[in-house]
Amino acid sequence: MAGPKEVNAELIGSLPDTGPVVMVNLLRLRDRAAYKRYSELTMPLIKARGGTVLWAGNGEAVAFGDAQADRWDYVVLVRYPSRAAFLDMIRSGEYAAANVHREQAVQRHVILAAGETYSKIPPPH
Repeated sequence: MAGPKEVNAELIGSLPDTGPVVMVNLLRLRDRAAYKRYSELTMPLIKARGGTVLWAGNGEAVAFGDAQADRWDYVVLVRYPSRAAFLDMIRSGEYAAANVHREQAVQRHVILAAGETYSKIPPPH
């Protein structure tokens, strides 16, 4: 997840908020241990807002695109019940404290907000 300085909160907040959103996190890492710490601190924040990690995995190779410029070390898909839930989390004091570890961990971090049009993953209960 991006820090408050990098978040396009106005843009995210201006999108229709009619249901779940999946945040596609693309990460180029400097320090995996710092990212692990960030993840440990943010998981309770995500869950408290009704969110869940759907999938996470290591980037292996760029199958289509520029092998270096488009390379990502780690990919995480996080579903939130709404865009408002995501914004609430990243604006919290607890997130600001956890974000210090993210800033230490990542060389580059892109988050794409994706509205679901199809999924085989059942919605959370």
